[in-house]
Amino acid sequence: MILASPQQIKEWTEKGVWGKKTLIDYFKEHVAKSPDMLCLVDPPNKEALVGLKPERLTFKELDRAADATAEGLLAKGIKKDDIIMVQIPNCWELAMLYLAITRAGALISPMPMQWRQSELEHIAKMTEARAVITVEVFNNFQHQEMAEKLKTKFPSVKDIITLAEIREMSKGPVTGKLDKIMIDANDVFTLCWSSGTEAEPKGCPLSHNNWLCQGTFQYETAPIKPGYNLITAGPLGNMASIGTVFIPWLMSGGKFALHHPFDGPTFIMQLMTEEIEYTLLVPAVVNALLKHPKVDQFNLSKMKAITIGAAPPSLWSVQDLKRRWGIEFANIWGQNESTANVAGPVDIPDLEMRIDHFPHYGKPGSKWVNISPFRKNIHLKILDPVTKKELTEEGAVGELWYRGPNVIPGYFKRPDLTKKAFNEEGFFNTGDLFQIKDNDCIGFFDRTKDIIIRGGFNISAQEVENMLLGHPKILDAAAIAMPDEILGEKICVYVVPRGEEKPNLEEIRTFMKEKGIAAYKVPERMELIGAIPRNPVGKILKNVLRDDIKKKLGS
Repeated sequence: MILASPQQIKEWTEKGVWGKKTLIDYFKEHVAKSPDMLCLVDPPNKEALVGLKPERLTFKELDRAADATAEGLLAKGIKKDDIIMVQIPNCWELAMLYLAITRAGALISPMPMQWRQSELEHIAKMTEARAVITVEVFNNFQHQEMAEKLKTKFPSVKDIITLAEIREMSKGPVTGKLDKIMIDANDVFTLCWSSGTEAEPKGCPLSHNNWLCQGTFQYETAPIKPGYNLITAGPLGNMASIGTVFIPWLMSGGKFALHHPFDGPTFIMQLMTEEIEYTLLVPAVVNALLKHPKVDQFNLSKMKAITIGAAPPSLWSVQDLKRRWGIEFANIWGQNESTANVAGPVDIPDLEMRIDHFPHYGKPGSKWVNISPFRKNIHLKILDPVTKKELTEEGAVGELWYRGPNVIPGYFKRPDLTKKAFNEEGFFNTGDLFQIKDNDCIGFFDRTKDIIIRGGFNISAQEVENMLLGHPKILDAAAIAMPDEILGEKICVYVVPRGEEKPNLEEIRTFMKEKGIAAYKVPERMELIGAIPRNPVGKILKNVLRDDIKKKLGS
């Protein structure tokens, strides 16, 4: 399925940043070069997750399992460009399915384990998915039963395939028939989902070429080298984990360890026993690692680098990483639309500057104009949110507009949203405010999009509000982010009661769960209020509510 326009393909191919090589081609090279090398490691708690013993696979074993599974999918009638919804936790079978589904000519649409009926129905409807791959039960929830309901409601969904069936497929025959299926480097490799300002998730399709550009970005900027041992701390359906760990591993080999769900002691143990050299972490996890009472006993001497994202890291934490174990860090900012920027030690050697400075790629006359074949084609503009005029003075704050060969061609089947998000020059409005800084740099300033980022998951405030307005005791509602030391942000809702009988937090939590919404979108705090503050045109004054909850949390 090629969604990039002929003009986009022509431009990026002629500029030398898009080619004909696919991620499957890269993987097959590792298989040919190092067939018996250990390449994929299950989380140690896999038995508690899905009732199976943890496994460790070589490139040869993984390659055979992927090809056999792909042939099993073909036997079920899966064909070129079919979309397969996948909802299973981090385990080797999930990593393998990215390869198997692609080899079958189809494309994977991974979904968080926390998603429920509401989200799954939206995806099935949008994609006209051909099949759903899921687990029978996870964390005491009946996932297979939920998926079966999709089959009765959406005619396109022909098969519900369990993890047990996938494992059986992986042991099946490999006849060579897959070699007849042509995969283009411009075919979509993943269809992930972004919960931004819209009430429903938006599809973010990325091709092999898009992802290869993003992987190249990592190798050019973050302190990661080919062949490193890698680990993902987050779900492999999350684009951050795919882009910063999985894609670099597919491109350059090494050992890839999986972890799920996040558990501090287990993660630290894996860092040491698997001799991990590189990963992506959020600041809260880095802080917790360094503040652990047994931190002096941790041997992280093999760790070379950590990319820190989701929020700016603290100076003391990156200094302590360097002091204790010599670990370098890269500061990363990114979005599901595959906009990204990385401040690494090569480009910004000063540690203190690196925590809040990013290269201003594409700035005329700057040192970033001709830095590499890929990065010279990234162009960033800071525009005034009102006038849309470009800002150039140091200290000015405006919206970041982004153009590059790594960015999605548009939202899946949403030309209306695509038209709103991209301008006529092909620049994408990130919706984030950045400040123009010294040394040809920019720095993250604030978000303009009305989203809540809880533990790395983007949550649409509008989605939460729309659901709450269906509660019989609620007249009006507003959802905001409140600070949290562990998750970064949690959901607080301000509620105007409909009558004398006032709702309580447990009532609205139960109400939302019964509607089939993901658990991480359910509020952790509720504030009753006489009226939601709004401006003259009716827009909720979220800044007023955010200030209010910060004061209450402080007290």
